[in-house]
Amino acid sequence: MIREMTIEDYDEVRALWMTIHGFGIRSVDDSRAGIEIFLKRNPSTSCVAIEDGHVVGAILCGHDGRRGCLYHVCVDERYRLRGIGKEMVVYCMNALKAEHINKVSLIAFTKNDIGNTFWKCVGWTKREDLNYYDFTLNEENITAFNS
Repeated sequence: MIREMTIEDYDEVRALWMTIHGFGIRSVDDSRAGIEIFLKRNPSTSCVAIEDGHVVGAILCGHDGRRGCLYHVCVDERYRLRGIGKEMVVYCMNALKAEHINKVSLIAFTKNDIGNTFWKCVGWTKREDLNYYDFTLNEENITAFNS
């Protein structure tokens, strides 16, 4: 079952994130307070997948009024290859369409072979015509990668 994510899902979602090899967790943005801010700004676009009474997949999804973005797309390794990721993406796309968003982007690390294969398989286009830039405003917002 795919449903809207709420802050009450945070502990299970974070526990899922911690099991995903190579997953990057930001100290401020991905804290309970950071996710609560994100969900308040984007109350109906993020989702979780529930199987066997537990969160087995999650997507943080939001928009700025012009473009949507998917963050932290993940499915528990034991539940992969069942269509859960695709169902969650469709859920988020429909939520964005309901808010009149016409274009969606995401970032996948170049070393994320599983993720990059998934995005190609579900019809996303890898952009070769632009560069992605970051500027850090809060040096305390450190990314730690799961090993």
